[in-house]
Amino acid sequence: MLAASVRAKVAQLVVVFTLIVTIGGHWAILQSAAWVGMAVSYAHDAPLADALVKTFDGRHPCRICEAVRAGKNSEQKQDSLKVNGKLEWSLAPAMSWVFPREFRPIFQTSDASSPAREFVPPTPPPRTA
Repeated sequence: MLAASVRAKVAQLVVVFTLIVTIGGHWAILQSAAWVGMAVSYAHDAPLADALVKTFDGRHPCRICEAVRAGKNSEQKQDSLKVNGKLEWSLAPAMSWVFPREFRPIFQTSDASSPAREFVPPTPPPRTA
């Protein structure tokens, strides 16, 4: 029972980590760590208020801040290079071993040359008056 609980928690953490990376949260985490480090470093030589001003003024970036900026810029360039195309596909050949022929789902594409529907559902029985 304990192993299943641990496995479920690990799976949840993997999902959370994947979502954070997918939406770009890793850059926010790195930038936050950089700001904390910069504030602590600058606070050694100046009062805290001056250290915070120097941290967030944008004129004194650290190596992590520059790496975050370069990483975000490279991701934006990659996003702009992606081609947004229409996804057209059919599951019929791949699903042939799962479903018998009469129950096989056929997904139509928008192409006019796509094959006609293989399975026509039966007509409903007549209703009594």
